[in-house]
Amino acid sequence: MTRMGFRKVTVHACQSRSISPLFSSSLSSVFTLPQIAVTISSNFTGKRRLKDLLSKAENRVCADCGAQDPKWASANIGVFICLKCCGVHRSLGTHISKVLSVTLDDWSDEDVDSMMEVGGNAAANAIYEAFIPEGYSKPGPDAGHADRLKFIRAKYELQEFLKPSLRIVSGKSSLQPSLSSRLINSFQSSTSSKKSDTSEGMIEFIGVLKIKVVKGTNLAVRDMLSSDPYVLLMLGQQTVQSSVIKSNLNPVWNEELMLSVPQRYGPLRVQVYDHDTFSADDIMGEAEVDIQPLITSAMAYGDPGMFGDMQIGKWLKSHDNALIADSTINIVEGRVKQDVDLKLQNVESGELNLELEWMPLDQ
Repeated sequence: MTRMGFRKVTVHACQSRSISPLFSSSLSSVFTLPQIAVTISSNFTGKRRLKDLLSKAENRVCADCGAQDPKWASANIGVFICLKCCGVHRSLGTHISKVLSVTLDDWSDEDVDSMMEVGGNAAANAIYEAFIPEGYSKPGPDAGHADRLKFIRAKYELQEFLKPSLRIVSGKSSLQPSLSSRLINSFQSSTSSKKSDTSEGMIEFIGVLKIKVVKGTNLAVRDMLSSDPYVLLMLGQQTVQSSVIKSNLNPVWNEELMLSVPQRYGPLRVQVYDHDTFSADDIMGEAEVDIQPLITSAMAYGDPGMFGDMQIGKWLKSHDNALIADSTINIVEGRVKQDVDLKLQNVESGELNLELEWMPLDQ
């Protein structure tokens, strides 16, 4: 018995993958029972965080080919990938892509933290696929090995689709931190190093999202022959509303609304309603906008006023989001903007056009 009343246990290294995180080498190690319990608890917590990240819609398809239900990940790049793309990633070497199985491998806290910092496939692709040439096609789920190898090498090893000034060269002697993780860390450091003057309770904001509600198209009928539509925009606990346009299924608002963006932000939620005077308003569709690609792309460039008009990122259309087409992120006259065309969900018809603009607090 030890002085604290705990029995010491001598444990020898084991070949079993399931318990390998408890041991540091082939030499025997000595742990108290509470130390072992803390290690196991930490491992389970990491797995749970990883599972929660994988459950996000954007991460349920391979970041490179779009195959369903990926079970592998590149921990240093921060993406979830399928088995076929996993083989290509492994061939690049761990100095470029550190591949781990989501279900079979043991993850260190550092690897899990790296995945969480990047935020998943959408955020990483907003960086690594920002400059895919016009007409260039990503490999699909049924692509052959040669096509996957060509694309994945171009994307991560050669960094051909990245902003040229952000490209990095890493030696093969050690694992290098990923560009996407590095950008996220840089952004978080800059925002956490200064107190925000705009606060609500304990919430600290990192910027302002300006949303121009441009127009609606072919909206659903909720009155006798038409509708009186307006738009609700929600971010966290905040809600803003556009004006009501009477008797119009193709309304043009061109109305600017603003929401503060907290450090822990989720998607921008959009709902369209029909205004009724004597009864509850009827919903005319809804959608969600992932604002992480916009913020990540803006962060990568810093002061947009130093650049000419150019594309800096992209939010890709998929079956898991409401995009009608890929949504590009551009610097326009010194401002970071994104045009978003949405097909309204849970309704018989309707489209909505928004224009987003990101404004950091120091701008």
